[in-house]
Amino acid sequence: MASQQSASASSSARVRARAARVVAEVAFRGRSLDAALAAELAGARQERGLLRSLCFDSIRWYIRLDALLGKLLSRPDQPLSPEVRSLAIVGLCQLLHTDIPPHAAVDETVNAARLLGRPRAAGLINAVLRRAQRESALLASVDRDLALRTAHPRWLVDALQADWGEQYESILAANNQRPPFWIRVNRSRVDPREYRARLEAQGVRIAAALFGGAALQLQQAMDVDELPGFAAGEASVQDAAAQIAARLVDPQPGERVLDACAAPGGKTGHLLELAPELGELMAVDVSGERLRRVEDNLRRLGVRATLIEADATDVRAWFSGRPYDRILIDAPCSGTGVIRRRPDIKLLRRPEDVPALAARQLELLQTLWPLLAPGGRLVYASCSSLRAETVDVMERFLATQPEARETPARDLAPAVALAGQAAGAGPGLRIAAGTDGMDGFYYACVDKTKGR
Repeated sequence: MASQQSASASSSARVRARAARVVAEVAFRGRSLDAALAAELAGARQERGLLRSLCFDSIRWYIRLDALLGKLLSRPDQPLSPEVRSLAIVGLCQLLHTDIPPHAAVDETVNAARLLGRPRAAGLINAVLRRAQRESALLASVDRDLALRTAHPRWLVDALQADWGEQYESILAANNQRPPFWIRVNRSRVDPREYRARLEAQGVRIAAALFGGAALQLQQAMDVDELPGFAAGEASVQDAAAQIAARLVDPQPGERVLDACAAPGGKTGHLLELAPELGELMAVDVSGERLRRVEDNLRRLGVRATLIEADATDVRAWFSGRPYDRILIDAPCSGTGVIRRRPDIKLLRRPEDVPALAARQLELLQTLWPLLAPGGRLVYASCSSLRAETVDVMERFLATQPEARETPARDLAPAVALAGQAAGAGPGLRIAAGTDGMDGFYYACVDKTKGR
């Protein structure tokens, strides 16, 4: 019995040590959370679910927890190695943002210091965590600052307030929620009502449905291998907000469609589900590795597209000269609308990133617009919550294109309009994070007028 308990304790401490290494990679070395976590998961045999949740929650609340740590240390400026500081963050996260019993959180986090090769830090970790349990007033003092309380960088809080007015606090709250699990039912393979019935017969509870039941939010996340018909392409995992893109493109049989910045392929597959008889769909992405994910997704769905590894703005490298009837630009952006799925954005993004991203978005619009046939449609999508990367970009584009006719948000398809309302003045549909359980997104739909 004693040896079993020792093994269990060692495993529990090991998962805390791994989480601390992941947090250090993100917070101090600028690595993405997905990449850092994947490296640790590869070597983890036990408690992989706990490791994932500890990493995501610690990064999600890092700014708040780090401010609290400064007050808990005997000296606020006390130098700590990245791994020790990150281990303290992981410990505080367990106490404040999980249901892990406090004694287990403290003991196993202290033990993790030794596994990290920092045995002298064990006493400091123990003192910090126990003081956090005793002195709740310290957290209250941190939480008087909205940016710290919501664990957002101050520049982003200010930008959201300027862009969204009174709605900004609800966006901050939505950003800190664990993301819901949405799936997209493939209407070309199965009726959404039938698919929902199969889920419910399996004991899966449906929390919400949009778009005639084609978008289903499950009450609990589940492994994709457990989804009925997943391997056969009957369903895909995709947030409901992202499912709007293909609906706005509205592809028709026989048309030529360009999906720029296509990876990882969720929208590419959805376009082909909506119009299996497309004339051609060309999916362009600058990353060959990410294009392989597009290929994998399409293979599972049983559909095909022409995949091109290229910079979409380098038109001479890939454009055949035949215009497209529809163009989707899923623009690279700050990702501030999907923070609940990628909490490392709070730590990795800088305010100076935004102008450069906005310039890139405008370049994509201006470069690809001439490739659209008269009478064709261009859909611009951005998973940013910032006006600078959405409304402002589209306004600048429209000002230079007299043949572009933008569709007002109120005139978008009813299935899209129910998903959110335009916020503030300017073109396009802005969806605040948390609206109908969706991620934050922006869409603009622009038609090219035919010449006289």
